[in-house]
Amino acid sequence: MSLLDWVTGKITCPRCGTNGAKEINGTIHCPNPTCSYFSKTMGKAEATAPAETVTVSQPPEAEPYAGPAPAGSFAIRYRNFRGQEKSFIAEAASARRKKNHIIVRVEPKRVTISLSRDRILNLSDVEAAFPQPVAPGQEWPTGAERRVLTYHKGRGSTSPLYEKIRAKYPNW
Repeated sequence: MSLLDWVTGKITCPRCGTNGAKEINGTIHCPNPTCSYFSKTMGKAEATAPAETVTVSQPPEAEPYAGPAPAGSFAIRYRNFRGQEKSFIAEAASARRKKNHIIVRVEPKRVTISLSRDRILNLSDVEAAFPQPVAPGQEWPTGAERRVLTYHKGRGSTSPLYEKIRAKYPNW
C-alpha cells in the first residue's frame, strides 16, 4: 500500500485481499467483481456483480426407438454400464465382430460404435442380421482359400487363383 492510498482512504479488502478497497460509512466497497463486497462504483464501468445461482440444464434423454427397423438395417437393444437400456438402429452391411464386441454404424448420425456382446439384450437377432459370407449349406473356405481371399481383397488386386476361389464364394 502506498502513501497515496493512505491519503485517499484505500485499504486491502478483508474478504478477498484486493488492494484498492474503500471503507465508506462503515461499509467496505471492493473493486473485485468476484468479491461479496463488490461495488459498481469502485470497479470498472463494464464490470458486473457475479450471479447468485447458476442453472445447468441437462440434455433431454433420447427416446428409445420403438418402430420396425428400415430395410437393410436391424434394431439393437443394449444395456449400458449405468444400467440404462438403449435402442439403436444399425446398418447391416457395416456390422462386424471383433473379439467380444460388435462394431456397427448406427442411425441417425451414422457414427460407428462398439457394443459389448455381454450387454446386448437381443444378441441372437443381432447375430442373425450379420451379412453372411457363405450361402446357407455351403462349406466355409479352407485356411489357404481364406488367406488368398483376404490378401487380394485387402489390396484390391487379383490373380487366376483368386478369381477361381471368388467364383465359389461370391459374398466373401
